[in-house]
Order: sequence, then structure tokens, then C-alpha cells
Amino acid sequence: MKRLIIATNNQGKVREIKAILSGFYDEILSLKDAGINHDVVEDGNSFHENARKKAVEISEMVDGDVLADDSGLCVEALDGAPGIYSARFSGEGANDEKNNAKLLSLVKDKENRRAWFVCALVLANGGKEKLYVEEKAEGRIIDEPKGENGFGYDPLFYVEEYGQTFAEIPAEIKNKISHRAKALGKLQEEVGRIQ
Repeated sequence: MKRLIIATNNQGKVREIKAILSGFYDEILSLKDAGINHDVVEDGNSFHENARKKAVEISEMVDGDVLADDSGLCVEALDGAPGIYSARFSGEGANDEKNNAKLLSLVKDKENRRAWFVCALVLANGGKEKLYVEEKAEGRIIDEPKGENGFGYDPLFYVEEYGQTFAEIPAEIKNKISHRAKALGKLQEEVGRIQ
């Protein structure tokens, strides 16, 4: 029986990954579903390093494949910040509202608002990295939040092609064009090739 453990307890990520990879695994579980209560310190210098660290560390504790994701927002005018610090950008007690407020304060006088979301995925087994993929979604940062869907920086991330933010775009479309959707699509191709 082929089993995949996703190195997260974020049910949104679990649902998205299950939908795309279910044909390759008999069972797909979150950390909680697998009975794992372990926090991995994300102290890498890149999205890849953080995803690798989570996947490899958890894969040493279980049988089967482990998939880890590290993702974040990069803003050109801020030299790629918040980057790997996206979730904790506003410091201690960071949350979406505080992170968005800090981002807006830093870009308010910037003409260049080009930004991109990055998603790095690592598949590991037995303490070794098997696969790595990374994808981006391009956009720009707007002046105020718009939309009710999504999470994180989605209300500020404007996608020119759709004329809306990630928080305004319906989930069924976002789940085809987002950085995570693209990375999962690439991972699906690679998993199919090596299985």
C-alpha cells in the first residue's frame, strides 16, 4: 500500500494535494492524521531548503513518502522580501492582517509593485530527497486588500491576466493558476514518471 504523508496540518493544502495526487497513492494523510506531533524548525535560506528540511526530517520518522511545501511572497522593490519569512513577516504574533499591513506600509511609496508567489515542493522517503519542484505565480501588489477568498497575501496580490486579486478569483480558477497548483502539476508529472 502506497502512503503519502503531507508535512502540514493545513487542511486546505491537504485537500488540494489529495485532489491532484490521489491517483498515485492509496492513502494521503496530514501530520495529525498520521499521528505525528512534530514541529520542524524552518531555518533554511531558501524555499527549497525549508521544504527539504521538513520532508526529510518527517520521512525519517515514518514509512512511505513525505511531501513538504514551503511557499511565500516575493516583492521586487523589497529585494524579494518577505520571501521565506512571509508567514512571520510582521514579527512576533504575526498573522495575515499584520503581515498585509506591514507589506502595504513598505510598498506605499514604491512605483514598482511587481511580485511573485513561490511554491517549493519536496518529496522524501527514508530520510532522502526524491523529488524537488518549484513554481511561481506572477502579479503585483495593490494599494488595499480586495476580495474575500484565499488567505495570506491573496487580497493584495493582483493578477493582470484576470484583472483581480487572488482573493477575488474563484477558488476553482486560483487552484489552476496559483504557484502551488503549478508546482503540484509538475510534481504529478514527476511522480508519474518515477512510480
